Amino acid sequence: MRAPTGSSQAPPAASASLADVLRIQRDACLEVGSALYVRLIDRCLGRIDRSGPIRDLLAPHAADPFGSALALRFLGAVHRLVLEGAAPVLAREYPSVGGTPGPDLEDVFEATVEAHLDRLSVHIGRGVQTNEVGRAVALAGALLGLAELGLPLRVFEVGASAGLNLRWDHFRYEAGSDAFGEPSSPVRFIEPWVDRRPRLDVEIEVVERLGCDLAPIDATTDEGRLTLRAFVWPDLVARFQRLDAAIEVARRVPAPVHSTEASRWVAERLAEPMAGTVTAVMHSVVLQYLPTAERRMLLARIADAGARATRRAPLAWIRMEPGRQGCETRCTLWPGGRERLLSVSSYHGPPVRWLEREHVQGRANR
Repeated sequence: MRAPTGSSQAPPAASASLADVLRIQRDACLEVGSALYVRLIDRCLGRIDRSGPIRDLLAPHAADPFGSALALRFLGAVHRLVLEGAAPVLAREYPSVGGTPGPDLEDVFEATVEAHLDRLSVHIGRGVQTNEVGRAVALAGALLGLAELGLPLRVFEVGASAGLNLRWDHFRYEAGSDAFGEPSSPVRFIEPWVDRRPRLDVEIEVVERLGCDLAPIDATTDEGRLTLRAFVWPDLVARFQRLDAAIEVARRVPAPVHSTEASRWVAERLAEPMAGTVTAVMHSVVLQYLPTAERRMLLARIADAGARATRRAPLAWIRMEPGRQGCETRCTLWPGGRERLLSVSSYHGPPVRWLEREHVQGRANR
C-alpha cells in the first residue's frame, strides 16, 4: 500500500550551505521570538568565513544533513555550559539562569566558545533532544477527537525523547468554560487555542502509553533534565517552566521509552490490531531527523497497519510536523484512511489555531 501523504515531505536537501542552515534557523528564532538566539546566529553568520573558534567548530559539520539542526546542536552545547555553571560570564547574559542579554552578548559568547572548544566539539556531535511540552496542546486536540470512537486509547509516540508528551492527559487544558485534564496538574494551558477549539468535555481512557527514541532520556535524573533544558532557547522562560512541570508529572506517571529504530518499533507495536481499543501513533517535529530510508520505511509500516485496521480496532496517525502554514497537525484515521488538517501552530505549540470543524463520525461497535 502507498505510504500516507500529508506533512511528511522530505526535508530540504542535505546540500544546503552552512550559511543557509544558519539563516533558516535564524528566521525560525525570529518568528518564535528568541531575540537572544537571533543575535548569536547573526554573529555566527559573520564568522563562518573568518578564522576563529566559531568557524573552527562549525566548519567540520558543514556537510551534515540539514535536518540534523546543526545550529541548535551548537547553541544547545553552549547553553549546556551555562546551565552547568561552566560559563559564569556568559551566564550573566542568559535569562535561563537569571541573566539579561546586554551589548556584550556576542563577544562574551565567542570568547566562551574559544575557551571550551574541546567540550563543545563533543557535544555538538550529539543529536538534538527537544521534548517540547507545548506541543501537547496540538497533539491533545487530535487525541481528544478520538474519544468519539467510544474506545479506550493506546498511545505510541515515535521520537519520544523523554516521553513527556505521552503524559498529555495528565496536563490541564482550559478554554472558556470548558476544561480537560487533572485540575491540580502543574502543567497548565490557559486559552491555548485560537479561532476554534477541540471538544474538551469528553472522557477518554488511556490504557497504554509507550514511546521509542534512538537515544531516550530519563527526565527524572539530573543528567536527563540538564540535557532537555540545554535545548530550550534561553530567553523563552515559559518553556522552562512547562518543562520542569512536565518532569514533575513524569515522576508519577509511567511512560516507558524504548531505545530502537522507529520503523522497527512501530512494526512490532502494530503487528496485530487490538480489538476493543483505538491505537494512536503520534510524533512531533521528528521526520526531519530520520534518514530518508528510515522515514520511508516508517510511513510504509504505518500505512500497512492502517490497511489492517477495523472498526473494532481503528488506527490513528497523528503528526505535528513542518508544513506550508507553519507546524501543521494532521490526523489520518483507518479504516478508511481519511486525512484531516486539524491545526496550525508554532513549532513550540501555543497559540494553536484550531481548524477542524467536524469531529470523528460514528462510534465503533463495542
